[in-house]
Amino acid sequence: MNTDLTTIDFAKAADGLVPAVVQDAVSGKVLMLGYMNQDALVKTQAEGKVTFFSRSKQRLWTKGETSDNFLHVKQILVDCDGDTILIKANPAGPTCHTGDDTCFGETNTGKASFLNYLQKQVIRERKLNPSEESYTSQLFGRGVNKIAQKVGEEAVEVVIEAKDTNDDLFKGEVADLLFHLLVLLEHKNVDLDHVIDVLTTRHR
Repeated sequence: MNTDLTTIDFAKAADGLVPAVVQDAVSGKVLMLGYMNQDALVKTQAEGKVTFFSRSKQRLWTKGETSDNFLHVKQILVDCDGDTILIKANPAGPTCHTGDDTCFGETNTGKASFLNYLQKQVIRERKLNPSEESYTSQLFGRGVNKIAQKVGEEAVEVVIEAKDTNDDLFKGEVADLLFHLLVLLEHKNVDLDHVIDVLTTRHR
C-alpha cells in the first residue's frame, strides 16, 4: 500500500494529468475515473472532497460542486509506477451525472467488504495493541471461552428478536453477533476470507 503522494510523477504524465480512479471506501465498487494535476490533488487533500482537472472545462472541478453529490475522501493511494491515483471515498449520492450510482452503470450495493476491514484493521489492531479502554481488547484478554460465550449470547438475542416485529432491534442484535463472531475468528487466527472460501467451495 503506497500512500506516499510525493511519488506521483506529474511531469511524466501527458499535460501533467494522471488518471484518478475513485472507489467506494465501503463497497469497493469503482465509481468513476477522472484526471488530476498537482493543484487538483492539493485541493482534494485540503478539502477532503475529490477534485479533478476537467479537460473539457480546462479548470479544477470538484465532483458535486453543482449537485452536492460530493465524494468524501477516506484514503488516497498511489500505484507502483507513480502514475495512477486510487481514491477511496464515501459518495454523498449518485456519482454519475445520469443519476446512476457509478459512471459504469453499476448499482453500488453490497457493503460486506466492510466486514473484512472491521476484522483486519480494527479488531486486529485491538488485538495487537491492546488498550484498557477498549471493549474488544478486554474480550481478547479474557480468552476464547469468554469470546465464544458472547457469540452464543448474541446468537440467542438474534433468535429472540427474530420472533418480534422490531426490525431495528433485530438488525442491532445481528450486528452484535457479527462483531463478536469476527472477534472469535481473529482470536482463532482465521480470516473471514477463509470462511468465505469454504462457502464458495460448497456452492460449486
